[in-house]
Amino acid sequence: MIRKIIHIDEEKCSGCGLCSEACHEGAIEMVDGKAKLVRENFCDGFGDCLPNCPTGAITFEEREAPEYDEAAVKKAKEKKNMTELKHEHHEGGCPGSRMMQFEQKAEDVPVMTGKPVSRLGQWPCQIKLVPTEAPFFDGAKLLIAADCTAYAYANMHEDFMKGKITVIGCPKLDAVDYTDKLTEIIANNDIKSVTIVRMEVPCCGGLQRAAENALRASGKFIPWQVVTISRDGRILD
Repeated sequence: MIRKIIHIDEEKCSGCGLCSEACHEGAIEMVDGKAKLVRENFCDGFGDCLPNCPTGAITFEEREAPEYDEAAVKKAKEKKNMTELKHEHHEGGCPGSRMMQFEQKAEDVPVMTGKPVSRLGQWPCQIKLVPTEAPFFDGAKLLIAADCTAYAYANMHEDFMKGKITVIGCPKLDAVDYTDKLTEIIANNDIKSVTIVRMEVPCCGGLQRAAENALRASGKFIPWQVVTISRDGRILD
């Protein structure tokens, strides 16, 4: 049938992955660093992916394409959710993902030891692995940070992580929308504030948007701020 469907210009595609995150139907995937329309029957033609493309690589076209298969999309979503749920709760899962909370001791203060110390308050810290409800979220100041920020910004632990519960992620590498997970964390726990630390690169916009959408979806009025780190380690705003 002839219908409206998206077209991705691979020459313009920067590989940021924002369109893949925005496509809730799962029609777009990242293949060899480029966005690909891998399931034409999953594309509903509404174009949720268009506003998220920073290079203008995505456009509409009318051509011969399979009919949008809503039932197949729903089945694929259910299968993905079940797979993620089993991964998080399987008894034989990685023992390294066992939940832990750390207490900072007086002797861990850098001015007393002369050496930097870790300010990570809990384990795990990856957004994909962290539980949506945990004791360490009770009354927490939540730090949502892009993976690269700790490497780009030298004093990440003292300036941002100290006194906070830190969750980290990379929307480009994980190829997932963190909105639902972050919404559950904020909605189901007594979160006092949210700080979002991202890199200046476009793909980090996915992390910021997910956090902002989660704050709105939670129905709570919580103080929040966004801090952007440059690639050479400076705070931009």
